[in-house]
Amino acid sequence: MTSKPDDLLILLEVSRTGRFISAAEGLGLNHTTVARRIGDLEKSLGGHVLVRGRGGWELTELGRRAVAAAENIADAMATLEDDDDGASQLSGIVRMSATDGFSAFVAAPAVARLRRDHPELSVEIVAATRRPSQVRSGVDLEVVVGEPQVHRAEALRLGEYVLGLYASRSYLAEYGTPKALDEVLSHGLVYFIDSMLQVDSLDAPRRLLPGMRDSLSSTNVFVHVEATRAGAGIGLLPCFMADQHGDLVRLLPDEVAERLGYWLVARPDSLRQPAVSAVVVALRQGMVEFEDALLGRRRQDERYAQG
Repeated sequence: MTSKPDDLLILLEVSRTGRFISAAEGLGLNHTTVARRIGDLEKSLGGHVLVRGRGGWELTELGRRAVAAAENIADAMATLEDDDDGASQLSGIVRMSATDGFSAFVAAPAVARLRRDHPELSVEIVAATRRPSQVRSGVDLEVVVGEPQVHRAEALRLGEYVLGLYASRSYLAEYGTPKALDEVLSHGLVYFIDSMLQVDSLDAPRRLLPGMRDSLSSTNVFVHVEATRAGAGIGLLPCFMADQHGDLVRLLPDEVAERLGYWLVARPDSLRQPAVSAVVVALRQGMVEFEDALLGRRRQDERYAQG
């Protein structure tokens, strides 16, 4: 039995979303139809193309070869879908994962601008702070903190952001403003849960604060910001998030200004997709436009605590 091109394209969509239901929505099909067509494809190829994984369906070795063929079909079809002036109209679903802060302050505005020119494009953002997946089934792109070690994937450096120490004005009024790093160590720290942190680069800044006890910890950086604003302690926060709030003061910027890198990870076949490539370009442009805030330059003079 010979596999049908349509079945290969269905597999391609499942490989991007990791789920039959999501793939069906993107293709305008019923999810039972998607499952049946995948079954037909496996019969024609003589083996399984998908296996169950923690994040959804993942490709087998046979499935990866089938997806490579599907990419060629999709590329050929894309050349036939240009509009009259030759400009390709992007459509379909691109799914990406990224950290909470990047998702909200870089990815969301960048995607919004992109969709003004390509309203048929849909982007799904899974907010997560984790290492890059070694399988990458279910997502087209991943944005991670720190240079990743990956296989069968491309890693592209997007840029940097800065972590700084912050406290609320009310907290400093009650407990005093630390004038040196050793004075900071007697306060409680608001940061990630140490035992649950999966990203080595985010754990590294703790070396600047030896012995500083945790006062409130969370896996979500938005919780860090709000806990610091509420007076839970001194927060180790991304400047681009903390500087949005006038009630937060940056402490000791010369001593604590930890630079961390944002990296984008994707399979080479994903990067060849016009929609995915366009999202990557939009994210890079978003990083450039937001650079001052990412590096803690925005309104920094009025944020710094005075001695």
